[in-house]
Amino acid sequence: MYKNFFGLKENPFNVNPDPRFLYLTKQIEEALTGLMYGIQTRKGFITLTGEVGTGKTTLVNRLLDWLHHRNARTAFLFNSRMNSNQLFDFILAEFDIACDSKSKSQQLMKLNHWLLDRYRAGETVVLIIDEAQNLTYPVLEEIRLLTNLETSTEKLLQIVLSGQPELEEKLKLPQLRQLRQRIMLRCRTTPLSQEQTQEYITERLRIAGAAGAPIFSPKAVETIHVYSLGIPRVINLLCEHSLVNAFVEQQRPIQPKIVEEVAHEFQLDEVEPIAPPGGSKVDTDVYNSEVFLQNLGEALSRFRLSPSSTRERK
Repeated sequence: MYKNFFGLKENPFNVNPDPRFLYLTKQIEEALTGLMYGIQTRKGFITLTGEVGTGKTTLVNRLLDWLHHRNARTAFLFNSRMNSNQLFDFILAEFDIACDSKSKSQQLMKLNHWLLDRYRAGETVVLIIDEAQNLTYPVLEEIRLLTNLETSTEKLLQIVLSGQPELEEKLKLPQLRQLRQRIMLRCRTTPLSQEQTQEYITERLRIAGAAGAPIFSPKAVETIHVYSLGIPRVINLLCEHSLVNAFVEQQRPIQPKIVEEVAHEFQLDEVEPIAPPGGSKVDTDVYNSEVFLQNLGEALSRFRLSPSSTRERK
């Protein structure tokens, strides 16, 4: 719609996590370098955490591109709302490991033998789990036990847990201390500064084919930073809709009023795009745990079979 008007070859602010548009701030470079280093040196467990919309998924996609060029074997699990049985099903399916049995022990043996074969072939195997803050304790415990798949000197499986700040809070809980102690590297993404917001917008426009006169005025960029708080996903939202509205009004460069109208439309003048202090604190999560559900089922079964409950029904 607006590409010809602004001299662009493609949409610069799509929300898709396209690695080509990854803007490498110092923090993002450190996170990417940390992930690469941890996998290369077979550290075993690595976490990647950051506020919603700060580029974790885009960073993971860049990491996957790097791994594919190194002929590494990768599995990317984007659905973290699963139980421990589903975890093994997903892992085997992602790695294309055939296993007729649904027995967890048999699946684990198959996985271990496959990992040993990959290790002998000089290949690195990486498991990446997105939205890891949603994983229940039983599943996190199963993931911890996967690090026991090792030789006498190295881990056979490299695991990256990517998630929101709630993941860090969850890992502080006493029942996950064994997992926490096994995390060898912690990588983070952070919001952009105002200067970085300007560079981020300029770089995405450049990749999309922009040249010549600026598309956003300096004041418009300042306004974008104020409403987005430096969150790249929100910057994309504001920029994309500002481009559309500016095209309709035939305005170039884009002025702050256009950005303010978009921010108001998406209620960014009422609700901040990041969690408030303390908002990332996690509960005990007991009602999501498989143990709770199993105990509840057993309790209900005992109640149904109880002689007293039978008499009461009569």
